[in-house]
Amino acid sequence: MIPEIQPGTIINSRYIINKVLGQGGFGRTYLAADTQRFNELCVLKEFVPATTKEEIINKSRELFEREAKVLYQIQHPQIPRFSAWMMDSQRLFIVQEFIDGKTYAQILYERLSKGGKPFSEAEARTWLLDILPVLEYIHKSNIIHRDISLENIMLPNKQTKPVLIDFGIVKEKMTEILSVNSPDNGYGVRGSVVGKAGYSPPEQLRLGYSYPCSDIYALGVSVAILLTARMPNLLIDDSLNWQWRKYTKVSDSFAAILNKMLAASPKERYQSATEVIAQLNLNSQNQNSQANQAQANQAQANQILQNQTSQNQTSQPQRITQNSQGFFGGIVHKLLSKTGQAIPVQEQQVQKVQYDNKTTIIYTESQGSLTAEFLNFCQQQLISSVGPFAGTLIKYTLEKTPDIEPEEFVEVLAAAIPEAQRAEDFRNSVKLSLESNFQNSQESLNNFPAISNPEFLDQCRRELASFIGPLASVILRDALDEHPNLTPKELIDTLVAEIPNQERAQMFRKRIDRTIK
Repeated sequence: MIPEIQPGTIINSRYIINKVLGQGGFGRTYLAADTQRFNELCVLKEFVPATTKEEIINKSRELFEREAKVLYQIQHPQIPRFSAWMMDSQRLFIVQEFIDGKTYAQILYERLSKGGKPFSEAEARTWLLDILPVLEYIHKSNIIHRDISLENIMLPNKQTKPVLIDFGIVKEKMTEILSVNSPDNGYGVRGSVVGKAGYSPPEQLRLGYSYPCSDIYALGVSVAILLTARMPNLLIDDSLNWQWRKYTKVSDSFAAILNKMLAASPKERYQSATEVIAQLNLNSQNQNSQANQAQANQAQANQILQNQTSQNQTSQPQRITQNSQGFFGGIVHKLLSKTGQAIPVQEQQVQKVQYDNKTTIIYTESQGSLTAEFLNFCQQQLISSVGPFAGTLIKYTLEKTPDIEPEEFVEVLAAAIPEAQRAEDFRNSVKLSLESNFQNSQESLNNFPAISNPEFLDQCRRELASFIGPLASVILRDALDEHPNLTPKELIDTLVAEIPNQERAQMFRKRIDRTIK
C-alpha cells in the first residue's frame, strides 16, 4: 500500500495537507488548504490502485477523469461541490468542498450517550423528506450514489438540512479496472463491490448491480437505524428478514413505507425517490385527518363525562345503553354485553382507590383485581397511544363497568386505540405485566423486579457494553421502558437475545449470573 501523505506536504503545487480524515480500501481522504483560495479548507480524496503496472495506471486515469467530469456536473446545495481532479506522483485525487459538521452516525451516538432517545417517527419523516430530494436530483441526472449510510450523510454546522457526501461512482470504476486486470496483476478484486455491508441491498452486494431503488434501500436502512439505535446486523433475523419494528413505535402507515423501501427484491421497492416523497406526503395528510378525528372524539367523550356527572348528582345509578352513552359507551357495551342488552350498574360493596395521585375511583370490591398499581400501569402504557385522553378513558370505563375483570378491561382500552399495531402493542404489554407482576407475589431474587436494584442494572449495562459497545445503554433502557417489571432473570434473557454472536451471548450470561449469585 502506498504510504499516507504527511501533514505539510504540498500536492500539485497548490494544496497543503493538514491531516487524514479517513481511510478505506481504495485510498484516503485528507483535509487540505487551498493556497490559491486564501487557504480555504477542502477535501482531497485519494484513490490508490494496488498495482504499479503502467497499463492499469493509464486506464485508471482515463476512467477516473471521465467519472470525475460526471461529478463535476452535480450542482445541488445538499451535495459538496466537486471542483477538480488531478494526478500527482501516480496518485489520483478529487478535490471537493469541505463540509464542517457531523455525520448522522455521530449525531445519533452523541444523542444516545447523553441519555437521549433514538429518532421519533416525526423526526425520521422530516429527515427523509429533507434527503429524498437529493436522491431525486442525482437519479434524474443518471447518477447512483451506491454508498448511502449514516456515515455518508452529514449535518453541516449552523444548517438544518442534511448533506449527501462520498459518492461511490469513482470507487466502483476503480473496482472495475482492477477486476478486469486481476488474472495478471495479482491484485485482483473480482467480485468486490462498492457499498457497506448491512446498508447495501442484495443485488449490490451479491452481483454488483446498482439501481435508483438500491439507493432507496440503503436510505431505508439508515432510517431503521435512526429509529432503533441498532446496527443492521441486530435488525435482521437468521432468515434475513428485517425485524426493526419491534424496537420502535411507529404508525402502521409509516412502517409500510419503510418496509417497502427495504424490500429484498428491487421490483418490490419504490422505483424512485419521487414515489417515496409522494407516499410520505399522502401519509401525513391521512395522519392529520386522523388527529382531527381523535380531537373530535375526545371532545365528545369529555362532554359525555360532563353530562354524566350532572346526572349522577341528581339521580341513582342508571343502566347503560349502547345508544345513550356515545362513542366510548358503545365500545364498552359492544365488548362486555354478550346478549346485546343494557348492562346494569349493580349496587355492590365498593372501596375507594387513589388513582393518579388525585382521582378517587370507586370499583367493585367483590372482583378485587383492579389495583391502583395496575390502573396506573395501564394509563402509562395507554398515554403513548392516545395521549392525555388515557386517564379520561380509564375513568369512564371504570365508572360504567365497576365489576369488570382485568382481561376485559384491557380489551376495552385496546379497542379505543385507532391504530391496530399500537392497540396490539398495548394489549401485549399490559397482559405481560398481568402475568409477570400483578399475579406474582414471590419475593425470591429471580422474581423481584430488576428495576428496583440499581446496582444490578449498572452491572448489566457495563457487562453488555463490553460485548456490543455504546448501544448497551440504549438496549437496556428500551428493555425496561417496554417491560418495567422484568425480573433479573427475564432481563438477562432479554439482553442475551440482543447479542448476535451466540458464544459471546453465553459469555455475557455467565458473567451476569455470577453477579446474581
